[in-house]
Amino acid sequence: MSRFSQPDPELGHRLSRRGMLGVAAGATAAALLGAAAPATAAPATATTGTAAGKGRGRPVLPPGRLGIQLYSLRDKVSTLGFGPVFAELERYGYDEVEFAGYTQGSAGPITLAQLKRLARSHGLNPIGSHVGYYSDDPNAYTFAQNLTKVLDDAQALGLKHIGTAAGPFRYGSTVDAWKRAAEDFNTYGAAAKARGMKFYQHNHSEEFSFATDNPKVRLYDVLLKETDPDLVYLEMDIYWAYVGQFRFSKRPDGTAAPFEPLDYVLRQPDRYPLFHVKDGESTPSDPYGYRMTDVGDGDIDYQRFISAVTRLRGHRLAHHWQAEHDNPAESFTFARRSSAHLHSLREKC
Repeated sequence: MSRFSQPDPELGHRLSRRGMLGVAAGATAAALLGAAAPATAAPATATTGTAAGKGRGRPVLPPGRLGIQLYSLRDKVSTLGFGPVFAELERYGYDEVEFAGYTQGSAGPITLAQLKRLARSHGLNPIGSHVGYYSDDPNAYTFAQNLTKVLDDAQALGLKHIGTAAGPFRYGSTVDAWKRAAEDFNTYGAAAKARGMKFYQHNHSEEFSFATDNPKVRLYDVLLKETDPDLVYLEMDIYWAYVGQFRFSKRPDGTAAPFEPLDYVLRQPDRYPLFHVKDGESTPSDPYGYRMTDVGDGDIDYQRFISAVTRLRGHRLAHHWQAEHDNPAESFTFARRSSAHLHSLREKC
């Protein structure tokens, strides 16, 4: 997942994702949960949110489409196991989970079949997974090095989507470099499609930077243009897209180049089956423009964003919304509060 040609500090805390999850549930873990779970935990309802957009209108969040990226709960999975974590997510009103790896190793193994059954026993649909793009290690669990194994595992879990959170920087930051990466993605997308899955790429903010050989060209636009829309899909991380808006609203020569993340989705909604819903407090003094928060505590208008997408004809149930926080202060609290906030949002009448 590292960017050899153009390191990005925003990814430093994410590099351990690939081997994140995989603790078997058991009686000992369940006992631990009783002591560790927040005393205030309760099922998410439409009346427990705190943000603007609440009222008597139709819920903004479509039924059955709220998920969570399990990276946000890696501390709980590693200490309690999947079963207790899934039980909490069920209580909080989640419908889906997105993986960032399948093994933890410190508390015993769990098979993919067991993991699939465990999730579904708690009403959670495994919807996708993040896997590395490439590595110098020929045995690495990445699309470039072990495509067949990656797809085998995704099929075993019953995933409909399989993707990467790595940027297309494998060959550099020029237009041609991104065209080469797009060819890679098209290859992975074709292989995934042959198995009934969709390959996707998850962005950070650097994807919205400009090509080093043509500073008038935004790299994200190259990715969209050069990948086949029938083979390669996008998971917009909405927080990082707005960080990209803050960082790259001007070209290197200082000329204005504003963009609105939502516009990308509205122009090609079929390309965005998945979203990461994470929030941030606007902090102009920060180089990234935002400070990450629990969903509902920040300044990203999710009532507006989700409504705009789900109001498109035929798109009410076409997308999946995955809550995430890269480093929550308390991960169960984050999961509970984020679900409550998103369930509370109502469309404006």
